[in-house]
Amino acid sequence: MHDVRLGRTALQVSTVALGTWSYGGEWGRVDVDAATATIRRALDLGITFFDTAQAYGFGQAERILADALWPAVRREDVVIATKGGLRRDGDRLVRDASAAWIRQGVDESLRSLRTDYIDLYQVHWPDHATPAAETGAALAQLVAEGKIRHVGVSNYDVDEINDLAAYVPVETLQPPYHLFRRAIEADILPYCVAQDIGVLSYGPLAHGLLSGAGSRSAFTADDWRSHSSDFTGSTLATNLAVVDKLATFATDRDMSLAELAVAWTLAHPAVQVTIVGARDPEHLTDSTDAADVKLGADDLAAIDRIMAGSVAVRGPSPEGM
Repeated sequence: MHDVRLGRTALQVSTVALGTWSYGGEWGRVDVDAATATIRRALDLGITFFDTAQAYGFGQAERILADALWPAVRREDVVIATKGGLRRDGDRLVRDASAAWIRQGVDESLRSLRTDYIDLYQVHWPDHATPAAETGAALAQLVAEGKIRHVGVSNYDVDEINDLAAYVPVETLQPPYHLFRRAIEADILPYCVAQDIGVLSYGPLAHGLLSGAGSRSAFTADDWRSHSSDFTGSTLATNLAVVDKLATFATDRDMSLAELAVAWTLAHPAVQVTIVGARDPEHLTDSTDAADVKLGADDLAAIDRIMAGSVAVRGPSPEGM
């Protein structure tokens, strides 16, 4: 495992981070013991960067992370990123980056994480109903108070980053990025390089599509993938055929499919960190091994040829959860 400086922050982080979305309940039943063992295994493998969010079970994932980390590691030896700006409204998720909700979210995350500060606080999704000036001023004040140390965003485009950056320094971006979703290569990643914005991408396994056999399993009703068009019908059938070719390509190079997928994400020079999710400790090894894999130009060209037969996926959004 390698460490890297995240954008223009002073944060030194592992190039593979552990994501905790699946510990919030949106992927089905949560096995807390397995989640705890996975977090501890991540530490053993050299992962020092952990990403979570208020909206992952509204405190559940953050509490699981804290319960697993603090008996095993000193606070100063890990970097914690969390996110806010989503709120429950009945049975719906809504975007809310208002000053009041951002401040409440930070305070709730601090309590759930049992920490005095958050290394990186990210606005989870752009909220076009709230002026960027309001969100930015709230975040700047929270930095001044020492509750958060760095500000980032997730799922933002270039214009949305620029709007917020007029009021508070935006130091990182967390975008979706994997072999079946590459739109950010055109504008967003070049912009981040030019602005020295740290990129910590999520979903390198395409939410299970690139994990192997799991992408062919039936999803339970409480798993968001069970009602996603990315995981049904002709889109899934077409992409599973592509996955088979990628798996053969990986095997021919003594890699697992997951290892190839993570290594491909990290091969882009703008991507400093990729966030992997795992619910079982044994699923982490391939992802961490990928940090040492170097894909050459010929490998990347061959992968592009395989992907020419794929269908781009859209991924989840708050409104679709």
